[in-house]
Amino acid sequence: MWSTLKVFLWWFIVGATMALAVIMLQGGIREAMQTQGYLRGLKLFELFTTIRRRGLLGGCVALILNRIKKS
Repeated sequence: MWSTLKVFLWWFIVGATMALAVIMLQGGIREAMQTQGYLRGLKLFELFTTIRRRGLLGGCVALILNRIKKS
């Protein structure tokens, strides 16, 4: 149980960090900070959900591969 959770959390963090790195390289953070008013909140929310989704994708793929490796 704890081993599986550690694997998931490690790859969640790696996936989220990679997503953040790509967003930063593409200028997404700067674009969100330069946006004014209501759209700024939407841009930041969009960035947050993208980072979270990439983390979940990385974590889930790691769990699947870990399960295949154990079989």
